[in-house]
Amino acid sequence: MNEVLKRTEEKMKKTLQALEHDFQTLRTGRASAGLLDKIKVSYYGQETPLSQVASISVPEARLIVIQPWDKGLVNEIERAIQKSELSLNPSNDGRLIRINIPPLTEDRRKELVKLAKQHAEQNKVALRNVRRDANEELKKLEKAKEISEDDLKQATSKIQDLTDSYAKQIEEMLSLKETEILED
Repeated sequence: MNEVLKRTEEKMKKTLQALEHDFQTLRTGRASAGLLDKIKVSYYGQETPLSQVASISVPEARLIVIQPWDKGLVNEIERAIQKSELSLNPSNDGRLIRINIPPLTEDRRKELVKLAKQHAEQNKVALRNVRRDANEELKKLEKAKEISEDDLKQATSKIQDLTDSYAKQIEEMLSLKETEILED
């Protein structure tokens, strides 16, 4: 029974980490190296994450600078950024790629908040799925007489408490992200 609870909590932590990563890739008005996490570049025929072929820095609040380790990748990186859904316009000088982060329009801010809410809801669904799986596993243990009915009720209650706790954390993360997106 304790193993089920441990595994359930681990899965819920991973769900929270996934949401954190999703939120990092949402563009706010500020520059962040995390914006480029999902960008992949064709490098010797392999789709390689940008962070593995270049150094990414944020020298100013609205500027990202990318320095490829292989100068031949400059145009490839620039194309990958332009193709991405980030709506960014990179410029290069042959060695470096600079991305100015323009201020967000009010409509774009609303779209991003909507997207953040979708990410949060998807992760809440994932939490509920983890809870359902854990409860089913506990019911099987009870059916096989490995745990008592009281143990089942107690464990189910603990799993519900975990689910509520993680759902609350998701709401808090969403609230912070909304505030970050909506501020100038």
